[in-house]
Amino acid sequence: MLDEKKIHPKEKLTLHPRNKHRERYDFKELVASFPTLATYVRPNEYQEESIDFFDPEAVKTLNTALLKHHYGVEYWDIPKNYLCPPIPGRADYIHYMADLLAENWTKNNIPTGNKIRCLDIGVGANCVYPLIGNKEYGWSFVGSDIDAVSIASARKTIESNHLQQQIELRLQLNPNDIFRGVIQSNEFFDVTICNPPFHTSAEEAQAGSARKINNLKHKKVNKPILNFGGKSNELWCEGGEEKFIGRMILESKEFAHSCRWFTTLVSKESNLRNIYKSLKKVAALEVKTIPMAQGNKVSRIVAWRFHASTGNSSHL
Repeated sequence: MLDEKKIHPKEKLTLHPRNKHRERYDFKELVASFPTLATYVRPNEYQEESIDFFDPEAVKTLNTALLKHHYGVEYWDIPKNYLCPPIPGRADYIHYMADLLAENWTKNNIPTGNKIRCLDIGVGANCVYPLIGNKEYGWSFVGSDIDAVSIASARKTIESNHLQQQIELRLQLNPNDIFRGVIQSNEFFDVTICNPPFHTSAEEAQAGSARKINNLKHKKVNKPILNFGGKSNELWCEGGEEKFIGRMILESKEFAHSCRWFTTLVSKESNLRNIYKSLKKVAALEVKTIPMAQGNKVSRIVAWRFHASTGNSSHL
């Protein structure tokens, strides 16, 4: 009996309706925008054009093509072994933030333009959230990071795309602080975003990557290549995601008047219980949990604020 060909849906319905990546990758269009990608495109086991998603260089080149084709990013690169994030998931976060801000805007319109200010905690060497947020909605960004190499890499991308007036970078000098040392006095942000370190150690990160590859390739891999890369501060921290978000929540109270909405990704559903407890302790006025999904990966955004929004004003 012949093996049945796996049928892939034409549209990824779990992605946000405005996400440009809901349809399957059109490799002919992507190669036309970024010819280097052609080196990595080959038929997969179903004889469809694809890349080897376990090859870090192929993944990085695909990201470069996606950013150029869909967002007009002419130059993008990251240092070796730094986090190379999946673009569709990053775009989803930005679109859900647009919806969140629209809830309190005039006639529920999505606010656009550079008067909307966003803070990306842990902008990384890739700088993907600010690039997408600026290209999709015209928002201005401040990106912070504790890693000087990440800041230097992101700055090269920003300068190469002439976005210095739209995206500002700040090095966080104290790795134990999140908003302190970044948000300046009398400064206001409409929303903060964050993709926190998930794991508690390097060993846990490697084990997690091995499990993912085992599940996808159906064979045992003990020391996998991290196909999406990631340095220590990007992938793990003491206490992992739960402790990092707990610190973020406590510190956000100090900056209650500096931001309309604080938000973070939460990968692990079991962390929600303690996150909600922490938000109750700091007396958050409103908490929202926004579900997200990309393929088989299910996550969510937790958003909180301390004061009611006042329409289109630039302050609370």
